[in-house]
Amino acid sequence: MWRGLRIFLEAIKFEHTVFALPFAYIGMLLAADGWPRWHQIFWITVAMAAARTLAMSMNRLADREYDARNPRTANRPLPRGLLRPEILKGAAVLSGIVLLVAAWALNPLCVALLPGALLFLIGYHYTKRFTWLSHWILGFTDGLAPMGAWIAIRGSFWKESDAPAWILIAVVTLWIAGFDLIYACQDVDFDRREGLYSVPACFGVATALWLARLSHLGMLGLLAILGMMRQLGWPYWLGLGLVGALLVYEHRLVSPTDLSRVDVAFFNVNAYISVLLFAAVWGGLIWGR
Repeated sequence: MWRGLRIFLEAIKFEHTVFALPFAYIGMLLAADGWPRWHQIFWITVAMAAARTLAMSMNRLADREYDARNPRTANRPLPRGLLRPEILKGAAVLSGIVLLVAAWALNPLCVALLPGALLFLIGYHYTKRFTWLSHWILGFTDGLAPMGAWIAIRGSFWKESDAPAWILIAVVTLWIAGFDLIYACQDVDFDRREGLYSVPACFGVATALWLARLSHLGMLGLLAILGMMRQLGWPYWLGLGLVGALLVYEHRLVSPTDLSRVDVAFFNVNAYISVLLFAAVWGGLIWGR
């Protein structure tokens, strides 16, 4: 049983929840102007874990034929036969139920908006089949995390005071799209051979890396606007400067002629960025008052 659980968690890369969870907490902190009630923190965490498990289970199912033909991904548990598709299907259904329960425990608006969230959580896996905008659609899907946490606390998203939540969606959209553009450069030849749409396959690796830089530059600009809008204190600006330095380092790790360190840029650096930004917002709220 434990071996099967380990293989399942490896298949869905459960540890990468660290990418999105801190941004959900950022939305939560800004919405509550500090720490909300503990039951809200608990159910937001449950909702995030369920949403990501659902999304990654569907991703592995949707891409299993491509993964089997791609030398880079052929060693994943599903193509190797270490994991049955039925397990991932069951996990997706169970995660959807848990997500519904978490939304119900938070507030009625979360439940009402859940079908829209599910549309992106399930549908974004197929966008690479018909549009090179798939990188930004993936980013927007992850950007629903801070918006969902904001709605869980505030119960609204349409008021003028809800502007920070929309900025956070844009921030995460650009951040995720930026490093997904870098990651996709590894599969440029495979994507072209299979007729898949990605920016590297359609426009070349050099263009993809430039668009990744522009996306991350836009992310930093929006984070600066967020800091001024919420009058966050000096820890936020210190953290933002460190995030900028990490992004520069991330982009220096790769070039059109050398993609050997993509994994370092994708996994290590981005995990540091998300956790650092959470700490920066938390500190900025405390010292900004």
